[in-house]
Amino acid sequence: MATSDRTAQLRKGVLELAILAVLDAEEYYSIEIIEQLSEHPALTATPGTVYPLLARLDKAGKVTTRWVEAGGGGPPRKYYRLTDEGRAALADGAMAWSELSGAMHDILRGRGHAS
Repeated sequence: MATSDRTAQLRKGVLELAILAVLDAEEYYSIEIIEQLSEHPALTATPGTVYPLLARLDKAGKVTTRWVEAGGGGPPRKYYRLTDEGRAALADGAMAWSELSGAMHDILRGRGHAS
């Protein structure tokens, strides 16, 4: 597997958690979420990746949405914010990520050998 393919596979598993973390601060519409992720190059994502994740989070009750009319006559924007269930999922995901990334850091640092 090429490095870029490996990176893409790893990113798929963390984008949902990253979206929940972005929405923990405040509500955003989809393009703003994509921009927030893009501030971290390893998490840069396209609309084609983010929109299905947002739809899945909405269907699962982890986010709620509202439509807001755009100023200047543009189309309305769909804003996303966390629900209580989304905050619980974020807390669980953050704990799991911390444990997993810590374990991987230890293994990679020691290349799999017990210290």
